[in-house]
Amino acid sequence: MAVVKIYVPRETTAVSVGADDVALAVARAAKSRGARIEIVRNGSWGACWLEPVVEVQVGDRRIAYGNVAPDDVPGLFDAGLLEGGEHDKRIGPVDEIDYLTSQDRWTFWRVGLTEALSLDDFLAHQGFEALQKAWDIGPDAVIDAVTESGLRGRGGAGFPTGIKWRTVADATADRKYIACNADEGDSGTFSDRMLMEGDPFGLIEALATAGFAVGADKGYIYLRSEYPLTHSILSRAIDTARAAGWLGDDIQDSGFDFDIELHLGAGSYVCGEETAMLESLEGRKGIVRYKPPLPAVEGLFGKPTVVNNVVTLASVANIVNLGGERYAAMGVNRSKGTLAFQLAGNVKRGGLVEKAFGITLRELIEGYGGGTASGRPIKAVQVGGPLGAYLTADQLDTPLDYEAFVEIGAMIGHGGIVVFDDTTNMALQARFAMEFCAIESCGKCTPCRIGSTRGVEVIDRLIAGENRDENYDLLVELCDTMENASLCAMGGMTPYPVRSVLRHFAEDFAEGTQ
Repeated sequence: MAVVKIYVPRETTAVSVGADDVALAVARAAKSRGARIEIVRNGSWGACWLEPVVEVQVGDRRIAYGNVAPDDVPGLFDAGLLEGGEHDKRIGPVDEIDYLTSQDRWTFWRVGLTEALSLDDFLAHQGFEALQKAWDIGPDAVIDAVTESGLRGRGGAGFPTGIKWRTVADATADRKYIACNADEGDSGTFSDRMLMEGDPFGLIEALATAGFAVGADKGYIYLRSEYPLTHSILSRAIDTARAAGWLGDDIQDSGFDFDIELHLGAGSYVCGEETAMLESLEGRKGIVRYKPPLPAVEGLFGKPTVVNNVVTLASVANIVNLGGERYAAMGVNRSKGTLAFQLAGNVKRGGLVEKAFGITLRELIEGYGGGTASGRPIKAVQVGGPLGAYLTADQLDTPLDYEAFVEIGAMIGHGGIVVFDDTTNMALQARFAMEFCAIESCGKCTPCRIGSTRGVEVIDRLIAGENRDENYDLLVELCDTMENASLCAMGGMTPYPVRSVLRHFAEDFAEGTQ
């Protein structure tokens, strides 16, 4: 009897709803039946509402079963799981699931497909080909390809990656660094985590390729402490890559030295800001730095440093392999390529969707997300994390494009999309934004530290109906001060959600008086 591969994700979402127990149940059921199987712990495809997803390899296809509980496993085996048998949990062949096949998988193409911690599986799916090609074409050609691609930082600011890399490459210094910002702290975001858990070797290759391009021999991954499974997977992957000669001195006899250190954060939201992250990496309190100098000129330990987030770096391998012009052909205007959008909140089918820029919020939320989980009308959508503006149902046809969002006073940020239905009191959401800033502020600048605290007080008075006109004007003035005078985006962007509520949902403040 041939060995049958059965895939069960080892990924935080899947594990949180029982994937480990399902894998154990599959192993026990196979043993009791004398079936020969191999359990493969892959990443998640991103259809989070279907987790745990179990797949069985039947010939050259993988048949998926969704929302599998441990108690379902005996019945699945009785129904012919190993042959892809019919069952009420059966979804069908993975390559026929429209949610997946209609995406533009550029950065996440290996996530879900491969066994996350198998170096052999990674190498069989173009692993380290970009790094080896980089050695052949040289550093300048790599940076030229990244520049031609139009890739912009996926962490929120949208700064052109090629310009950043070229600045570091041209800098004169005795040492340079790559710093991967994996401190994914925005509400409704999980793309970095899913990529690290599902394709950790891909991130390792990305850091090494960036290091070769700019002349750095050391990379750091700054990982948020709230991701324990990610930490375990990344740690094992780094050790495996180092043992196999893909990290360390003279990688694969190439003459190129590069190693990676995984650094665990301590729960500070503001360390998602690049200079606060660098401070933390250097062993100090995570407080933002004054700029200039920019990190590309004087960053980690005072040396030129490339700071990119996970998805930005992971997009580079295919840019090197397939060419910058191919990436630039996707997207719209100055928003080139793809972004892994994350659907969360009151949405029927939450998950990750990688699509080219230009898709609308409506297409994502209704087409992929299936509308609200409650079945009620959409009232607001927050894009870009807790400091992103709240958009109305009338703005759902806005294309996902950096500049288009700026024009309506919003931002795309890390691509997190949180949906709210018509039962939500938006005045309380505005208050949450100010309270969040007050709690998470590093405290270095007065507009952010004090402004956010005063902002909560002013909003409370507005909700209570006290001196409504005067407090409205005071809140607007406070937002102006925070936006224009804060040292970093923490205080500078807190007014975005507050202003959007004042602009579109002002009536919700009156509800507090009823």
